[in-house]
Amino acid sequence: MQILIDVGVPLVTWLLMLAVGTDLRVADFVSVAKRPLLLIAGLVVPSTLLPLLAVGLLRLFSPPEAIEAGLLLIAVCPIGGASNTYSYLARASTALSVALTGLSCLLAVFTIPLSALLLEFLLGRPFGLQVPVKLLIQQLTLMITLPIVVGMLFRKWRPEGVERRRDLFQALGFAGVLVMVFFVISNDVQGFWDNLGTTVPLATAFVIGSFTIGLTIALSSWASDRDSFTLAAEFATRNVAVATAIAVTLMGRIGFAIFATTYLLTELPLMLIAVLVFRSRLFSPQTARESR
Repeated sequence: MQILIDVGVPLVTWLLMLAVGTDLRVADFVSVAKRPLLLIAGLVVPSTLLPLLAVGLLRLFSPPEAIEAGLLLIAVCPIGGASNTYSYLARASTALSVALTGLSCLLAVFTIPLSALLLEFLLGRPFGLQVPVKLLIQQLTLMITLPIVVGMLFRKWRPEGVERRRDLFQALGFAGVLVMVFFVISNDVQGFWDNLGTTVPLATAFVIGSFTIGLTIALSSWASDRDSFTLAAEFATRNVAVATAIAVTLMGRIGFAIFATTYLLTELPLMLIAVLVFRSRLFSPQTARESR
């Protein structure tokens, strides 16, 4: 089963990013560059507000030490690549999502230590963190940039084929996310069930809270509906792989990674619900009339 997980999760992620690339054009990124305030908001604000949210939830829930550390790791990590899939499935601003995810990973060398210093100030105790630079570069290059570029090239070379198969790509995207849920559960079934009563409410509160913060920031800057959903999804989607790598490889604490696993499992269905709600609103008859 472990071999299936080690191979299956990266493969599903790669295919999801490939589907994301088929929905993108170079012109989309040019359009994103004309909205620097959204880029700044999506990169700077999470580094300060998400650690504050995490500390507030810790005081509210008072979880065990390992789960507490897991939440703090999630709060300081960069944006996860799954956010690109959420924006793609919701038909939101996928190019903005890809730009924010890539830049977030690149800037994590600076944002993780700064967020850690903020946490130490808020908690009044040390919270030593190192940045897994090699892992971030590998993720950015192999798991995000490469499949998206391949998907974009496929769209450029076979635009008619991509348009004909758009619904199929969307269906495969949803199926891929469901497969990810299965892999995450099967990775640590016992650890998941043993901590379910504590980790799921805490993870749910953080997902909803961070999504709400992102949505509020977007709406206060007069962003479009598509940009607003994307920014909210970027706030709520944290890089679980980086959090797990820090916990297991750099800090030597496997227990810290339990919350990261549960967070991903909690984030996926909640974000899928958000995707479905946004799509139903975006493509409702009333919205269609208003857009004409």
